[in-house]
Amino acid sequence: METNYSKRGVSSGKEDVHFAIRNLDKGLYPKAFSKVLPDFVGNDPVYCNLMHADGAGTKSALAYMYWKVTGDVSVWHTLVQDAIVMNLDDLLCVGATNNFMVSNTIGRNKFRIPREVLSEILNGMEDFFESLRKVGVNIINTGGETADVGDLVNTLILDSTVFCRMRRDEVITNEKIKAGSVIVGLASAGKATYETEYNSGIGSNGLTNARHEVFSVKYKSLFPETFDANVPDELVYCGNFSLTDNVENCSLNAGKALLSPTRTYLPVMQEVFSKLRGDIHGLIHCTGGGQTKCLKFIENLHIIKDNLFEIPPVFRLIQSSSKITLREMYQTLNMGHRLEIYTDEKTATSVIEIAEKYQIEGRIIGRCEADKGNKLSLHTEEGLIEYLEH
Repeated sequence: METNYSKRGVSSGKEDVHFAIRNLDKGLYPKAFSKVLPDFVGNDPVYCNLMHADGAGTKSALAYMYWKVTGDVSVWHTLVQDAIVMNLDDLLCVGATNNFMVSNTIGRNKFRIPREVLSEILNGMEDFFESLRKVGVNIINTGGETADVGDLVNTLILDSTVFCRMRRDEVITNEKIKAGSVIVGLASAGKATYETEYNSGIGSNGLTNARHEVFSVKYKSLFPETFDANVPDELVYCGNFSLTDNVENCSLNAGKALLSPTRTYLPVMQEVFSKLRGDIHGLIHCTGGGQTKCLKFIENLHIIKDNLFEIPPVFRLIQSSSKITLREMYQTLNMGHRLEIYTDEKTATSVIEIAEKYQIEGRIIGRCEADKGNKLSLHTEEGLIEYLEH
């Protein structure tokens, strides 16, 4: 069934990408969340290499709109965190937590993105790295590429690539996820001890849907450079809100709620790995595909999520102004937790206690049962929603 997300030219499950790479090498551990390679750097069979590329996605279009409307250039400063964390937290899902090398790629339309914006982005990158170093994450900026590609890009694309090297015996391969595993979810919203302000929990996925569903039609004429002309007219900025409108039960306005920088779980997981690495069955980062992401990393299991987090205000905002169903929201957004740790019940209790030290709520949100295929059941406020792996 075609979704509003796909009608807007985006695929939450990245079906076309998976089709394109279906015959390519999947690395040393095919079920691992990120591709794990032999140690080409050190040529040591004890070690492996990881390299991951991702970015802030269409969140940059929203940053552009907010900056143009309010004059607040600082939104570009924090956008960098989205491009970096989308890589770092994918890598932590295979057990990597330190010694990262980062390269950035910026493609801009020079007519719309001036040097002041570039300065905010590049300085914001170093400031974010420094904040990670303060919590024990060794990370270095190796440089990157800034290209003026106005013929291809209407505003700005912000991407990064992250490399690290780790021991093979420390890799989380997801092969231990099994019937009987319980699932600990770590909240995406709130204010962690290492964050400077409230985080809405939006992350960097589903922003194409969220932006158009939340904000009003007036932005269609103001910012035609922020959407694809091929998108059906009725799906372009069809919401009820202005960028600076208040959000119920949230300290951020609507624009800032959707621009809230993606939370990293690195500080929490460094401590979890130092104490419990051998007891972790698997890790899933609920990014592209939202709560259905887990289906790609299991085998003959029924995942039952029957104790989900209360839906945070930013997702209520999208829901209240939206034509999309709750089923599609759970497919494109994290809806309250962005990291899942698969483990046993005793270890789950310890993980939750560690997360609480960082003022991040953790809870057992579900479990795994044996099945003949891969199936996901979400027990939501609107009832049971089921998904099958295709």
